[in-house]
Parts: sequence; C-alpha cells; structure tokens
Amino acid sequence: MQSCRLQGTRPEISTSCVLWKLLGTMFIVYLLIMGVSSFTIQPEERTVPAGNCQFRGKHFKTKFEVEGEPVVLPCPQMRYWLRASASPHVSVTWRKNDSARMIPAGEDTGLWVQDGALWIVPAWREDSGTYICTVRNASYCDEMSIELKVFEKTEASLPLISYPQILTLSTSGALVCPELSEFTRNKTDMKIQWYKDSVLLDQDNKKFQSVKGTTLLLIHNVSMEDVDYYSCVMMFAHKSMRYNITRTIKLRINKREEETVPVIISPHKTILASLGSRLTIPCKVFLGAGTHLTTLLWWMANNTNIESIYNQDRVTEGQRLEYSENNENYIEVPLIFDPVIREDLNTDFKCVVRNTRSFQMLHTTVKEATTFSWEIALAPLSLVLLVFGGIWMHRWYKHRTGKAYGLTALKTGHQEFDAYPSKIKEIK
Repeated sequence: MQSCRLQGTRPEISTSCVLWKLLGTMFIVYLLIMGVSSFTIQPEERTVPAGNCQFRGKHFKTKFEVEGEPVVLPCPQMRYWLRASASPHVSVTWRKNDSARMIPAGEDTGLWVQDGALWIVPAWREDSGTYICTVRNASYCDEMSIELKVFEKTEASLPLISYPQILTLSTSGALVCPELSEFTRNKTDMKIQWYKDSVLLDQDNKKFQSVKGTTLLLIHNVSMEDVDYYSCVMMFAHKSMRYNITRTIKLRINKREEETVPVIISPHKTILASLGSRLTIPCKVFLGAGTHLTTLLWWMANNTNIESIYNQDRVTEGQRLEYSENNENYIEVPLIFDPVIREDLNTDFKCVVRNTRSFQMLHTTVKEATTFSWEIALAPLSLVLLVFGGIWMHRWYKHRTGKAYGLTALKTGHQEFDAYPSKIKEIK
C-alpha cells in the first residue's frame, strides 16, 4: 500500500491510497460478516439414508378390525423416541410391506399420516397386511412393523375381533369401549351406543347404564346371564362422510371369592437388634379361608410409606409371600434393614393390612440389644445360692436325723437295762 503524501501547503490524499484503504475496509467487514454468520447460520439438517435404518422387529400386537370402518395404526416405536430423544424434529413415514412406495401424506386418498399414526379411512379386506413405520432424525433411523387384519363383520369373526373383559359375580362393574383415544381426542360431544348380542340397550335400563361422555357401560349386580358379546359403536365424520367405529367385547364372569377379616399375628411390639447388623422383621397376616388377591399389606415408618422415606435404599420391603398352612391362608411382607442404625431406634414402624372388610395396623419398635444382661449376671449368683441352700438343707436334715436317733437309742437302752437282771438270774 502506498503511503499518503502532502503536496504543497494543502494536504491531499492520492487516488491509490484511497483505493487501498477502501479495499482494506471491505476485507475487514467481510471477515466480520463471515465470523458472525458461522455462529448464527445452522447447517442444513441431513437425514439418515433409508438403507441404514435399524429394524426393531414386529410389534407384538396384531390389529383386528372390521371392514368399512376407520382404522388407526400407531407407530410402534414412537413411544421410545418420545422418551429417549431430546430432539423433537423427527420424520415419520409409512409403507406397506409388499410395496416400496411410501404412503402419501394427503387425506384425499384415504391414507394419511397424522401425529406419527397411519390413518386408513375406511379399511377393506384388501388393506390387510404388514405395515412398516420408519422414524428418523439427523443421526439415527429405525423401523418397526405392525400387522393389520381386516374382517367382514360376521358371527364367525367375533372371536377374532373381540376384546376379553372380566367382571365379578354379584358385584357391580363396568365395561370399557377400548382403543378409541385417536377418535375421541379433543372431542367433548362423544356419544357411544351399546349393544348386547346385537340388541340395542335401552338407556333407561336399570341393569345396564351407559355413562354419558365416557366409554363406560355400568352393569349392576352381575349375574351369569350377563355372559355375552357386547358391542360399543361411536360415530366418526370425515369429509362429509359418516362412519361407524365398532368395538366388540367378550364378557367373562369370575365367581366372587369370600373375604375374611385379616389378623396380624407378627411382629412383636419390640424387636432387639445390634447396630450395624442386618435385620429382617416379617409381618405375617392370617386370612383363614379368605382370599389374598384383594388383601393389601405394606409397611410404614412414622406414617410414611417405606418407599417414600427411604427411596429403596437402606430400609426396604421384601417380596410378598402368599402361602397356605393346614388349609389356612397367610400373606407375609418382610421389612429389611441393611444395616440397622441408631435413628431406627426412634422410628415408629407399622405393619398395615387392608381389604374390603377391615383395616388394621400393628406398631413395632427396634431396640438396641446390649451385651450386658441381668439374667446372665444373676445366673452365677443363683447357682451359688442353690449350692448353699442345698448344703444347709443337707446339714439341717442330718441334724434332725441325728437327734431323732439319739432319742430312739435312749428309749431302747432303758428297756434293756430292766431286762438285763432277769437274764443274769437265768444264767445262775
């Protein structure tokens, strides 16, 4: 760069000097812009090629649907992504196993992807097959398949498309219209009609009651006559078309098991333990001939659940045991200390049992077991007293025996002295 020179009395800057300064300024501005842009402009996100996707396998549950009705296939692995991935920017695509063509995202074809799920509106028997969901982001990609089987609605298909549900005899229970979450989301005017063996249930029926705004059907005083196929039907509208969404339920009824009042038979009110040692306190409950299925048993410390106060650390609840002895039922849950520390000596531990007939609790405290014991200390003294007592009794008995012998001898000698002269006389 040429230096600027003064000409005459007035300072004048040469043309080359101005050009060099202008170029230098532009270069500095360019460097500043590039430096700032390197921090603000993010590189374009690239996705993993489809050939590099990891296949997770087939989903364990096969979807059984009725033809002519809408079907929603959830992407099986999406729950893993939502739980494990910190980045919400993922791409979800679907394809059928017998076709390499991706399913389009538009709703005009009756097939579209919404919130990661595949919608088929409506589904026909030729839509049966295996569908593969692909999820990818910038660094990872995986695939998982799900099986769809679409049946004609006939009596022969009822065992395949029905959902088993169980109620208890002589109680009141509820049937649930299953797998409607995709259709009821953000819907406040949900209306479901219930059928028993294809006969519409009257809303005024006291035996069966559909709970408005929910997916529940209440059944009062369940009897064996209630065993049957039940259907719940909800209306779904899409592009001025209305479709039925049908779910079939096969009701089974279990006999009611009699409950008895549980009785806590252990632990003792006080448990002795050495500090630093491992301790197990069993809580044993007698149920008689009653059932253990509906009986709850747990431990508390200072009116707080063990899991909450100790966080599965030093003091824990052991495995629940259910067993029978002499045709009588018992349950047992141990409380395990590993190890016992001094603060346990000031803690109120409670064994709590509960069923529909009773609620009971038993308090127990942990006391430190000392090496000094009055029983052990008094044992030698008791032995000494026993020995001295035996000696005294022996002497007393011997003294009485000797005294009695002396009196007897004195009496006997007096009689012999009287008789002795007669014997002398006879000798003479």
